[in-house]
Amino acid sequence: MEIISAAVMLFLIMDPLGNLPIILSILRHLEPKRRRKVLIRELCFALIILLLFLFAGQKMLAFLHVKTETVSISGGIILFLIAIRMIFPQPGGVTGLAAGEEPFLVPMAIPMIAGPSVLASLLLLSNQEPDRLGDWTIAVLLAWGATFIILMFYEVFNRLFGERGLKAIERLMGLMLIMISTQMFLDGISQYLKNA
Repeated sequence: MEIISAAVMLFLIMDPLGNLPIILSILRHLEPKRRRKVLIRELCFALIILLLFLFAGQKMLAFLHVKTETVSISGGIILFLIAIRMIFPQPGGVTGLAAGEEPFLVPMAIPMIAGPSVLASLLLLSNQEPDRLGDWTIAVLLAWGATFIILMFYEVFNRLFGERGLKAIERLMGLMLIMISTQMFLDGISQYLKNA
């Protein structure tokens, strides 16, 4: 996988446009200056977690005695489920915060930006091609940077697309993610059959 392909995949999984309405509802009660500070803090937490999983991923898999094809198959399944939820969103609250409570690490940094599917993808990348950690770091920074820009200018994107437009974009991203997840699943099955 190339750097740009990996960055696009990670960006689609992070789904900043799809998360925009949720983030707006979380930050709505905060003052505008405080919103930016909280957003920057949460994005920085997410970046640290992403890089930690990228660099420590291989050691974690070795410690757990998990093979690459297992990560590929399970990552594909997780991505598929996330994509289905993007296409067919579930009603109800997803934040888990009390009214007026300021987010700290959860739910914005984890799982909204650095969610399980992004972390599984990073584990997969670091385990499949461990000699390309520099490339994967660039991919993470590109995806995170695009997410950062979208979330920092949330008012512009919210006005530009509106709620319906954001939902349509999220569903389109979900469709693209289904294709990526299916490919990951098939690659894992193919690798398993070769090694069996």
